[in-house]
Amino acid sequence: MSEERTDHQELSPTQNHDGADVVLRAVGISKTYGVTRALKGVNFEVRAGEVTVLFGENGAGKSTLMKILSGVETPTAGHLELDGEQVTLASTSAAVDRGISIIHQELNLNPNLKVRDNIFLGREKNSWRGIDYAEQSRITAEVMERLEEPISPDTYVQDLRVGQQQIIEIARALSTDARILIMDEPTSALSTAEVTVLFKIIRELKRQGVAIVYISHHLEEAIEIADRAVVFRDGELVAAEDAADIDLLWVVRTMVGRDADYDFREEPREHGGVALSIRDVSVADPISGKFPVDHVSLDVHQGEIVCLYGLMGAGRTELMEALAGRDQLAGGQVLLGEKDLRGTGVARRIELGVGLVPEDRQRDGLIQMQSVGKNLSLASLSSWVGGGLLRRGAETRAVSGQISGIGVKTAGPEAPISSLSGGNAQKVVIGKMLLTDPTVLLLDEPTRGVDVGAKGEIFSLLFQQAQKGLAVLFATSDVGEALTASHRIVVMSRGRTVRSFDPRTATREEVMAAAEDSTGASPGAPEALSTTGSTNGAQG
Repeated sequence: MSEERTDHQELSPTQNHDGADVVLRAVGISKTYGVTRALKGVNFEVRAGEVTVLFGENGAGKSTLMKILSGVETPTAGHLELDGEQVTLASTSAAVDRGISIIHQELNLNPNLKVRDNIFLGREKNSWRGIDYAEQSRITAEVMERLEEPISPDTYVQDLRVGQQQIIEIARALSTDARILIMDEPTSALSTAEVTVLFKIIRELKRQGVAIVYISHHLEEAIEIADRAVVFRDGELVAAEDAADIDLLWVVRTMVGRDADYDFREEPREHGGVALSIRDVSVADPISGKFPVDHVSLDVHQGEIVCLYGLMGAGRTELMEALAGRDQLAGGQVLLGEKDLRGTGVARRIELGVGLVPEDRQRDGLIQMQSVGKNLSLASLSSWVGGGLLRRGAETRAVSGQISGIGVKTAGPEAPISSLSGGNAQKVVIGKMLLTDPTVLLLDEPTRGVDVGAKGEIFSLLFQQAQKGLAVLFATSDVGEALTASHRIVVMSRGRTVRSFDPRTATREEVMAAAEDSTGASPGAPEALSTTGSTNGAQG
């Protein structure tokens, strides 16, 4: 990767020192936003038929560089070279025309359009009669078959779960037949099986000579698919190595400048009384009539962090949204302490002490046109209203204190929420709910798209709150998080809770095997999943 020559052999402008074709090169790229220097003189190259993986914490500059390579942004200084010739990519369409396509970290879909229309938005297939919807549907179906996803081209995106929407983002990029494909967090909401399919496609693309740039906070997964590893820190490219010469420890140390591991498993301690009791709860899908949540029972105690682990489609998100009041129950009962929550909506549950950090923070957790401060205070405005007027001084003090208390890295409360990295944006969503002074905090995939350093900060914050008595229930498909950041693991499979584990004694293999359970085992009585000790037998 180094631009320095170590010999005097003349190289083609489209070759690197190993003789591989360099199809895209960034030369001296800098990017400034106001006083913030997001990129500082970066030299970077992409080779045909190789996967270059970019590592770095949120805010390190990875996504900014990818936006420049794909025409979303233009550099403040430096230039791009495509096939050895200097080019200007003034728009994403200009990049697509030159064979460069990107899968964005944050979903970039129109929920009101069908799958096929999202895939071809801005580059529609036309015939003499206008848009050729039949051809678009045909190509969409082919791409879906390639991805092994049974999603109809005529399905509206708003009816898809987040993981399925991420598949649509990938499908759109694949449909362009790009020769340079940029993947920014493509697997953050995918199941293990879907990641396997995606990696198979990536290897096919490599054999076809496609150059792939890949960003992921799933470090082990990224190392598996990488040919080269490039590390960014504070807007600079600080290291580049062949993937065969690195390991996970090297990646973490190089990313953060130190060992960055988190393991919050504690010695057994007494938790308080039952804060949240889920009794025989079922949730129905209004379209299919099926039950994504099927007779689930579970207790969460004061001061306890319970991890709800499961694969995509297990019913975790549906359960979380029902607990928060977003979806109605088809059966069962939810108690907050001794208070029956049936018949209460989202706003009332927040007042009573139940807060949700949703899976899709950009769409459901933040207002993109508002500032950091306004997003933080949104759920707590009633706390600062007196005599019908908003006490702005009290609001400002609370918001400023929360920014400092939860460690949001921002220019201040007035900074736009869009200026924050993924980890800091997630802290704002969590901080917003903590300002409501909840009794129970629900979090759905709380570290999706968040780097290893920010993950540790988020879980540290949750354990601090738990020590103050907060009951926490978080859902994840990351088995590492389940094992290192909870007091108890409850596994969901096919809409049911199937096993409970003590994370101090459970193994990765045991937990993952339980999640693959296809029997739909009954979870048993509510108390069966309320113990804080090890319950490594199946609940039944």
